[in-house]
Amino acid sequence: MTQRALDSSGEQTPGTSRPAMIDAGAELDPVHPMEPPPARRPDGLSTAEVAERVARGKVNDVPVRSSRSVTEIVRANVLTRFNLIIGVLWVVMLFVAPIQDSLFGFVIVANTGIGIIQEWRAKKTLDSLAVIGEAKPTVRRDGVAAEISTSEIVLGDLIELGPGDKVVVDGTVAEADSLEIDESLLTGEADPVIKQAGDPVMSGSFVVAGGGAFTATKVGREAYAAQLAEEASRFTLVHSELRSGISTILKYVTWMMVPTAIGLIISQLVVKDNNFKDSVARTVGGIVPMIPEGLVLLTSVAFAIGVVRLGRKQCLVQELPAIEGLARVDVVCLDKTGTLTEGGMDVTEVRPLNGTDEAYVTQVLRAFGSSDPRPNASLQAIMDAYPAGGGDARPAAGGDALPAAGGDVKSWTVTDAMPFSSARKYSGAAFAEADGTASAWLLGAPDVLLSEADATLTEIEHLNEQGLRVLLLARAEGELSTPGAAAGATPTALVVLEQRLRPDAADTLAYFADQNVATKVISGDNAVSVGAVAGKLGLAGAENTLDARRLPTDPDEMATAMEENAVFGRVTPQQKRDMVAALQSRGHTVAMTGDGVNDVLALKDADIGVSMGSGSEATRAVAQIVLLNNSFATLPSVVAEGRRVIGNITRVATLFLTKTVYSVLLAILVVCTQVEYPFLPRHLTLLATLTIGIPAFFLALAPNKERAQPHFVRRVMRYAIPSGVIAAAATFTTYLVARHHYSGEGALEAETSAATLTLFLVAMWVLAIIARPYTWWRIGLVAAMGLGFLIVLVVPWLQDFFALKLVGTTMPWTAVGIAVAAAALLEFTWRWVGRRFGM
Repeated sequence: MTQRALDSSGEQTPGTSRPAMIDAGAELDPVHPMEPPPARRPDGLSTAEVAERVARGKVNDVPVRSSRSVTEIVRANVLTRFNLIIGVLWVVMLFVAPIQDSLFGFVIVANTGIGIIQEWRAKKTLDSLAVIGEAKPTVRRDGVAAEISTSEIVLGDLIELGPGDKVVVDGTVAEADSLEIDESLLTGEADPVIKQAGDPVMSGSFVVAGGGAFTATKVGREAYAAQLAEEASRFTLVHSELRSGISTILKYVTWMMVPTAIGLIISQLVVKDNNFKDSVARTVGGIVPMIPEGLVLLTSVAFAIGVVRLGRKQCLVQELPAIEGLARVDVVCLDKTGTLTEGGMDVTEVRPLNGTDEAYVTQVLRAFGSSDPRPNASLQAIMDAYPAGGGDARPAAGGDALPAAGGDVKSWTVTDAMPFSSARKYSGAAFAEADGTASAWLLGAPDVLLSEADATLTEIEHLNEQGLRVLLLARAEGELSTPGAAAGATPTALVVLEQRLRPDAADTLAYFADQNVATKVISGDNAVSVGAVAGKLGLAGAENTLDARRLPTDPDEMATAMEENAVFGRVTPQQKRDMVAALQSRGHTVAMTGDGVNDVLALKDADIGVSMGSGSEATRAVAQIVLLNNSFATLPSVVAEGRRVIGNITRVATLFLTKTVYSVLLAILVVCTQVEYPFLPRHLTLLATLTIGIPAFFLALAPNKERAQPHFVRRVMRYAIPSGVIAAAATFTTYLVARHHYSGEGALEAETSAATLTLFLVAMWVLAIIARPYTWWRIGLVAAMGLGFLIVLVVPWLQDFFALKLVGTTMPWTAVGIAVAAAALLEFTWRWVGRRFGM
């Protein structure tokens, strides 16, 4: 096997037929000419050269951003449409009314501060986790290869590549050993591109097979994918049904609020000949409660706290909507290796075929281990069992020592190599043996290398049924580089491997089954073997296996096959992508987990991509969620966190929008009847704090295991609109009755107090309904809010502060009676809506 390397003079090493590489000083970009990197050398840059480039600023200085900056956080929380409206009204109230009528402004300041602090906490968590999960490329300097941070790469560095590695900066290939690079994330083309020395590589692409090294020609912000990568890794709240639904609600609220507020202003300032300052105060009192200002805050806080909670479990959420998205998932596609099983495997047995000498098979396997500098898990298991250097092999999984090699394997020379590819399902190596004989070997999937009629497949089937993985060692007839290298290969031995099951996988599969989330195991291994592994872990339907080579290509037929089966084997990377698309075509929300290069395309197309922290750089780059502790058992925590956020925000959104609906309707009724608006800002601040603000904060952060439901806006408005209508009707009825009951000086204050009592009791009943199912702390929360209002009514200085004093007994009890009737109507309406549309 010849490495396509360059010596210090820039010439190619012997054995390559390509011409000398592009001159190091050539301009690669006429618009942004680069300084010429040094001559490309196998040893890489020297320490002095690195220091010189750092001094000149030729460093890959693109900031790793997992979150918004502090300035962006403050701006996003402060500069909102509704904060502007409330801020203007607050300033007006500070000039025309007592301080208690300006309390709503202080509440907004406090809410905004909470939002900033919580998102800042989430930012710190994301940033710290991003550093842990950051890709660390291997860079060769002074002839020594070492992992360094991406930000430490300098112009001209020699960066090594292997399967799964991401190209982190733009460059030119210096060494190539069967190097295949997938540029689909940049170009959209799924087929990998074979790269040879002198070919350009772009940041954002990744290696699917082979290895090599490239010289950095563009670093920092000049790299092709630098800006793309920066944007992709930012803290974001886009593409979320919850967030877009709230934006839709706020848009409708604005449309309702503007004409209603104008009518209210005209009614209170022009039609009624009242005290100017009092009219302004009551007008503001009618406008402020129309704004569901705390809803956006609570959503941001709930997401941010979710990030912090998951961060403590070593789960990096690269895009916040992933918390919500995974909670909506109804199909999880799992890659077996690295998800259900641990990365390592053990060789349990080697079975020679066709009378092949066992000692000779051992020699071949021992030599095979030295053919790939970056072995996959299967080859690593063989290398562990048959270590290079001869001598006794390591004990197999069963405890017995495997046969030692006969002869001197050190005298075997690797003349060619073909790295493993998930597309062809085998790897290859060619040797010059000790006696000078040339031989070529293939190691891979037996059902790919053998014909369907081969009797050996029956023996392999029995092993697969036990959950064992079987590789076939076959002697190739021709050159490895020929397209049909596997044709006519002679079976030589079976290598039996045992996979290590993850101890937590069974519980995780049981959790998804309990949550009615369908689990599909998609693997490149033999379907029967994968089904046996899934069966050991208790996966429902594990016996329903399907070889992907028999999978229909028609999307609709494929979707049917996906729904009817649970385990799929011999799946190619493109098929994984097609399978995800087929499930999505049936309306399923699909999550895909994986850690290998062959999972990247499917991870990218799935609704939610989940990667293991130990997975390839490419999978971590495209996944929305990275499990840094490599524990599949963390997924239920992410699902639970998403369900908590969605379920609780749906609950509290009903509270906020009920207030918006009754505030708009009260304003319309006041305009139509030409009466004074019944409330001052202080009254509605008190009501909003006790019936919405404080309880909503606790309810938004409470545990919630309800399965996420679609159509957020529709579900919320089904309850908020009738609740708001009933609350407005009851309150205005009490207000009109009180206007006929009271007269003389202080009548308006008495009327306001009676109306406030009715509105509070109705709003409390809405809170009591939303707090269900009851727990001790939910009952205590509702009771505490009721006690708080009672204290205001009985403590004299609080009565004066909030201008609330119930006069007489007839009207207060009438207000209570109207509220009781409204509560009964609320119960009937909520139950009817629940039966009619579902909860």
